[in-house]
Amino acid sequence: MVGNTQSRNGELLKADGVRDLLQNTGKMTVFSLCLLLFAHLLDLSVGYLTVTIEPLPAVVVGDTVTLKCNFKTDGRLREIVWFRVTEGGTIKQKIFTYDAMFNTNYSHMEDYRRREDLVYQSTVRLPEVRIADNGPYECHVGIYDRATREKVVLASGSVFLDVMAPPLSISVVAADTPAPFSRYRAQNFTLMCIVSGGKPAPVVYFKRDGEVIEVIPYSQGGGEGGSLAGVRGPRPLISRDLDDTKLRKSLSLLDVDGKPARLYTESPARGYTARLEPSPATETIPETVVSREFPRWVQSSDPLYYFHNTLVPLKNGTSEVRAMLTWTLNPQLDNDALFSCEVKHPALSMPMQAEVTLAAPKGPRLSMTPTRAKVGDTVRITVQGFQVGAVGNEVFPEPLFTWTRVGGRLLDGSAERDGKELVLERVPAELNGSMYRCTAQNPLGSTDTHTRLIVFENPSMRKGAQSQINAASCNGIRGLTVMAMILTVTLEVT
Repeated sequence: MVGNTQSRNGELLKADGVRDLLQNTGKMTVFSLCLLLFAHLLDLSVGYLTVTIEPLPAVVVGDTVTLKCNFKTDGRLREIVWFRVTEGGTIKQKIFTYDAMFNTNYSHMEDYRRREDLVYQSTVRLPEVRIADNGPYECHVGIYDRATREKVVLASGSVFLDVMAPPLSISVVAADTPAPFSRYRAQNFTLMCIVSGGKPAPVVYFKRDGEVIEVIPYSQGGGEGGSLAGVRGPRPLISRDLDDTKLRKSLSLLDVDGKPARLYTESPARGYTARLEPSPATETIPETVVSREFPRWVQSSDPLYYFHNTLVPLKNGTSEVRAMLTWTLNPQLDNDALFSCEVKHPALSMPMQAEVTLAAPKGPRLSMTPTRAKVGDTVRITVQGFQVGAVGNEVFPEPLFTWTRVGGRLLDGSAERDGKELVLERVPAELNGSMYRCTAQNPLGSTDTHTRLIVFENPSMRKGAQSQINAASCNGIRGLTVMAMILTVTLEVT
């Protein structure tokens, strides 16, 4: 064997077989020569085998993925086995095998659907990949030993399959709602954008009226319900001038001279009774009186927007992102402002978005059942939406509804009650003409709607009372007759 050998100092040495090699090195022994000769013979008997797998780009759920296992060998192929590695490498699940001895291939997947199709001896195709398919895969190739067919020489390669999933849903909600309206004090307001189902986690950002909002990142400290670290309190107000938004008076609440009339609810003992049948003019009741209240302050400058982002892992391998935008609310400027949350993700061809329009309540639209209430009936006054606003996005954030009675307490004795419905059970005649106020408020404003309750006489109750009087009279007459007969018998006996 003649060739060039690289020396330790980098010089090329011309060697003439083993004799020249021993003369140049001076350190090679007979034992070393035997080892070299044995390794050469072993290489000739076993052969060589190299396995490589082509790297894969990230794929999207539902795509078809082809895993290619390339190998080089001068030996005879025995088998090719594909494994899916799980549990951090501790478990290897055999998913496909090619047996060169019988020229057969079969799947080891337990699913009734055959998800692996052997295209070539070194290629496996995974149709419609799922999140569960994410992870490393290994290709093991075995060849026969040249010395004996009872031994198999193995080599393997690995590749990581990264399966992406686009977000499934996006929504924008207001944190800590429903919340009351603050007339004299500014308050912080938080919009929360919830994006679920993405892998990897998407990039979330906010816009106002189509323009990207410049935000200040902050970290959230404390537990739930605590204050947000890094977010300063409301800015000082520069004006508390009173506005002209006073409570509008209904014409029905004014007397002939234009002065406020005294409501019968202020003194139930002097109120109407069920025996007084209302005139036809009053049957147009219940009436509705709407009033609107705006804040009495303004901000000194544009607000600072603070941004916080949290990531919640889900069981299926995806995640849920909750992005929060906090600023000092200015109802005079923020009312009717359009806020949108947009999401960028490598599995999406275009951004995903959800938007809301901040809006104060426009006045609840009330309905009363029954429309003609009688003494003893159960009356329900229900909020049926708002009197102004588009359907589907009338008021945001969700308003808080509060019921009160003008000039007195509610029927159950409470001063107020929350909810969309007020229930008056077995209304008495004394409630005739009473007026009820429904207040709808959110951080952007407050509005009231008044409605009057008219209670009509209940004929069935009148008949029942008359029947009781007649029965009492009959019982009295019968008693007198019996007493007269007893006296007569007594006199005759004596």
